[in-house]
Amino acid sequence: MQTILGAGGAIGIELAKALPNYTNKVRLVGRSPKNVNESDELMTADLLDAKAILSAVEGSEVVYLTAGLTYNTKLWQRDWPIVMKNVLDACVAHKSRFVFFDNVYMIGGDNVNHITERSPFSPVSKKGKVREELNRMIFDSMNKHQLETIIARSADFYGPNVTTSIVMELMFKNLKKGKRPQWFGAPDKIHSNTFTPDAGKAIALLGNTLDTFGEVWNVPTDPTPLTGQDWANLFAEEMGGNAKLQILPKWMIKALGVFIPVMREFPEMMYQYDRDYFFDSAKFTERFNISATPAKEGVKATVAALKNS
Repeated sequence: MQTILGAGGAIGIELAKALPNYTNKVRLVGRSPKNVNESDELMTADLLDAKAILSAVEGSEVVYLTAGLTYNTKLWQRDWPIVMKNVLDACVAHKSRFVFFDNVYMIGGDNVNHITERSPFSPVSKKGKVREELNRMIFDSMNKHQLETIIARSADFYGPNVTTSIVMELMFKNLKKGKRPQWFGAPDKIHSNTFTPDAGKAIALLGNTLDTFGEVWNVPTDPTPLTGQDWANLFAEEMGGNAKLQILPKWMIKALGVFIPVMREFPEMMYQYDRDYFFDSAKFTERFNISATPAKEGVKATVAALKNS
């Protein structure tokens, strides 16, 4: 049995699609889980409920945590450590291997210029400090309980099941409405984005490759140094419309938060957009000889999947 906790999000869905290549027993756990594969076992559970998670993990060879909590700093500070403790305790109790799908918020400042698995913790945001705490909890459990663990990190992402990422909110949705794509920070700065089907396949492969445990892995991401304007060009090419970016000032980002909740929390993350943000997944590519989907193909597939949504 391999179990996905927080299975209903964009990454959980792509992971669930990939896991039947490795196992015929997949358990999807969430508040309202839905089948991705016909044979999936569904279990309703709240990640904040320790007893429920202990039960959800029982019998699992590998457990994946792909949950995405509501994008709110106070909620992250309150709930993420509880969720992580519940999951780590359950994996230790049931001797399950653990794979955590993470972002790179714990890496801040100019360290985002070139993000590798060896980049030092340097959070400059409150959310980044939460992610650092979660990583330290995992390392503690590895050291104290010999828990076999992988931390699989991703850049910002886009893809067929993504609705709330920055690229999807500011570029895809605006172009779909016949508006100009939007961006903030500098449009000529590099900004890596991970294609979610690549992430799902990579996480499944890592979770089923024993010698990858005990390490951090950046999931496959197109190494082409694409800028914000380059991303706008790719989406506009597929969708039609004006590719010229409307650059949002900081005050407007806060104002947009009234209509787009994710924007309300975003000013502290501006460091990812006012300088180069390059996510390096060479370690994965070299280990498995698997390259990321080129951005042009990923955007084409994303637009095709969502054109009638």
